[in-house]
Amino acid sequence: MSILYVDADACPVKEEAERVATRHGIQMKLVSNGGLRLSRNPLVEVVIVDAGPDVADMWIADRAGPGDVVITGDIPLAAKCVAAGARVLKHNGEALTKANIGNVLATRDLMTDLRAADPFRQGGGKGFTKADRSRFLEALDREIRAAGKQT
Repeated sequence: MSILYVDADACPVKEEAERVATRHGIQMKLVSNGGLRLSRNPLVEVVIVDAGPDVADMWIADRAGPGDVVITGDIPLAAKCVAAGARVLKHNGEALTKANIGNVLATRDLMTDLRAADPFRQGGGKGFTKADRSRFLEALDREIRAAGKQT
């Protein structure tokens, strides 16, 4: 059976993910270094990992595999999960797959290098919109259905 893993630190779609997971009757694991509210939903488990860089990411990467869905904005974590056979979504509903993860990872690395070379370059990016939330809900529903066919 599929499991929905959520890289919960700074995730803007935890509530939406819980609604979709509940509708599909699948287990959801919210993984964080702390600071999350416990859910009364029996399908939702809050996993608190030790503090430290990438500890939550490593916990997810060690467990996610074929038939699972991972929600993360962390591109290196996404790459590990895709390699393990999991289906991966960013918070805006963009699917990260074997076909596109290489380009996404390369772009992330390039932007990191550009920011390091120019300390005045401000990142920021665009804000999270209602359209992003709607795209996410539709994409998560689609990915959970597809993951269920994998198991």
